[in-house]
Amino acid sequence: MGATNERPLRADAQRNRDLLLDAAGKAFTDCGPDATLEGIAKNAGVGIGTLYRHFPTREALVEAVYRSELAAVCGAAPELLAAMPPVEATRAWMDRFVDFMTRKIGMADALRALIASGADPYAHSFELLVGAIQPLLEAAAAAGEIRPDFAADDVLMSLSGVALAASSNREQAGRLLDLLMDGLRYRAS
Repeated sequence: MGATNERPLRADAQRNRDLLLDAAGKAFTDCGPDATLEGIAKNAGVGIGTLYRHFPTREALVEAVYRSELAAVCGAAPELLAAMPPVEATRAWMDRFVDFMTRKIGMADALRALIASGADPYAHSFELLVGAIQPLLEAAAAAGEIRPDFAADDVLMSLSGVALAASSNREQAGRLLDLLMDGLRYRAS
């Protein structure tokens, strides 16, 4: 998202950046690579110059949208753990992950175009996601709610499968997540 030595944005500039990321995420999901930068700026309520100040290229915008949404889903894990019991936090994070993946499926064409330009938006994504779900699983296991013998990366791959299988049917995805949670729970012998 930028060099670490960049100054923090002013509040209004940060608000505009956030509006652009939200509008771009929706546009890329709905229209793929056909989404226009002018339309994104208009939907964000800013001028095209503001868009280019924040994102000098289309590829920079696509990558920023992806990284912003990745940061949001990963950042949700500790917030959920602080707000609810571990097993409920784990299940709530699974919902957020499926929403994240469903949006990425909608952005597939825009992400492919980004990759074709030489960028790698997926660098470190898997590790970040495993790092987000690992504490949830550990807390739920420590609370005796789920078995401790599941690897976080295996659960994450299962979640990815749910997202792909039910990308157009959110209700079905919820049922599949419940099934996955049932598989993680302890069973009385």
